Amino acid sequence: MAVYPVASVGELPEGTYRIIQVEDRSIGLYNVKGEYYAIHNYCPHQGAELCKGPVCGTTLESQVYEYIYGREQEIVRCPWHGWEFDLKTGKSLFSEKVRVRSYPVVVENGTIGVVIGR
Repeated sequence: MAVYPVASVGELPEGTYRIIQVEDRSIGLYNVKGEYYAIHNYCPHQGAELCKGPVCGTTLESQVYEYIYGREQEIVRCPWHGWEFDLKTGKSLFSEKVRVRSYPVVVENGTIGVVIGR
C-alpha cells in the first residue's frame, strides 16, 4: 500500500471537497465535519461521476408521517439518478449489496494523503 499526498489541510476546509487523480483513478476527497474521506468517483449504477453530485443529509428512520432529517454533509447523491452513498464508508443507503469504493485517508504534518492498495 502506498500513501499519495494530495492536498494540504488548508486547501480543503470543512464542508468542501475536490476531485483528485491518483494512479489513473478519479477520487473524491471530502472534509466532513473536520474528518477526511475519499471515495471512487464512479457511480456503480450507470457510471456517472458520483462526486459531482450534491453532498447532503438524508431522512432518518421515523414514525409514520414524521420526517426526521439528519446526517448532514455525510451523504453524496449521484447527479444522474439520485443514488445515495455514505461518504464515510462508501455503502449505499438503499442496499447492503451496493457500494462505492472508499479509500483510507491519513493526515501527517498538515498534508492529506490517500492510501491506495496495489
